[in-house]
Amino acid sequence: MIRAEILRDIAPLIRDHLVVCNIGIPSQELHAIDDQPTNFYMLGTMGLASSIGLGLALVQPKPVIAIDGDGSVLTNLGTLPTIGNNQGGHLILLIIDNGSYGSTGDQPTYTGKRTSLAGMARAAGCERVVEIDGRDAKAALKDALGTKATTVIVCKCDSGNEKMPVITMDPVTIRDRFMAAVRG
Repeated sequence: MIRAEILRDIAPLIRDHLVVCNIGIPSQELHAIDDQPTNFYMLGTMGLASSIGLGLALVQPKPVIAIDGDGSVLTNLGTLPTIGNNQGGHLILLIIDNGSYGSTGDQPTYTGKRTSLAGMARAAGCERVVEIDGRDAKAALKDALGTKATTVIVCKCDSGNEKMPVITMDPVTIRDRFMAAVRG
């Protein structure tokens, strides 16, 4: 199972929730699969979906799902202790771990070797951490949405991208429609 298949599987579940999606191809995939005003697509900031998701979860009452990749989380490891020490909101960090930097050419990350993002999240103070296979993403998300707790889900899957069109929506439009969904 690759990331796009996971996104396709979880799309009906996340449709009514605030979603911050990782830079590049993951955003393109989610946009093509199920574009929603409640989706904030990251177009140029690798490693910050989880940080933006946490900030949003801390300032408003709705659950926030941050969809990030292993490469992006490795690029911004400071996000894990920040999440672990600021668990006041309802953040669900879904790390889709395909063992590669999928948007830049599928170069391998260290999660395909000895590095465990679940272990790092626990060590950083995140209390609710689960590691799953991609086929279990929908069930794990449903469970996390049923709690009020911050949850880190490390979702292991195969590397690979589906061909998707580039998001042609202007970044200001993405921001404005997302902010209207946050207020709504």
